[in-house]
Amino acid sequence: MRTLRDFTSARVDLPTAGNSIATAPLLELRLAHARARDAVHLPLDASSLSLDFRQRGWPSLVLQSQAKTRDAYLRRPDRGRVLSAESREALSRFAQSRPFAFIAADGLSALAVDRHAAPLLAAVFTRLDYNPDAAHPVFIAQQARVAIGDVIGECIGAELAIVLIGERPGLSSPDSLGIYITWAPRTGRTEAERNCLSNVHANGLSYEMAAHKLAFLVTEAKRRKLTGVALKESAGELLSMNNGQRSLSK
Repeated sequence: MRTLRDFTSARVDLPTAGNSIATAPLLELRLAHARARDAVHLPLDASSLSLDFRQRGWPSLVLQSQAKTRDAYLRRPDRGRVLSAESREALSRFAQSRPFAFIAADGLSALAVDRHAAPLLAAVFTRLDYNPDAAHPVFIAQQARVAIGDVIGECIGAELAIVLIGERPGLSSPDSLGIYITWAPRTGRTEAERNCLSNVHANGLSYEMAAHKLAFLVTEAKRRKLTGVALKESAGELLSMNNGQRSLSK
């Protein structure tokens, strides 16, 4: 006989011992909580991620927010939305019009970025027929919030900022990755002006489905010159179409 627990990873209908949760699920809950806490505090190994990108043929540039430490990042969200002076200087040589700013940001789970950013980007680049190069690197942002994509995109004159960022860890997924897409990124953009794809991880949204949905949003954003509440994601209706996408890098 099937129970509710067969249909969800949520902690429902747990076995009990007297008036308390049974020992095994209680210990599992505490372990999940510890993993979530660790994911929040774990720093991003930007050098390792950059090496992974380089081995895939993608040049990258590591950037830093104004939050110099993980503690400062967690206590001062505003500093995670602004680039350091050194990073702004590093971006100055890229100041030209370009289609995309792809950004891998640690967010609240560096573990998510470390595990999923590279394979997800590989699927995305295939869908978009896009290849990073020395003039169009993938940016790696440390101690970063979503809005740092607005600053980076504005600095380099990008049409679209696409931020892959670690989401707030949950008790069932400490390594969930989110994707935020913003048309004409610039400082001051609101959350209502972005689109979001979330829950990319082993038991959530797959790389291929996430890339498919992102390609749809990118295509529509470029066509309609907007993102946000006015742009609805309905990529599921397009699954029967061919898997290729025309190049959007021109």
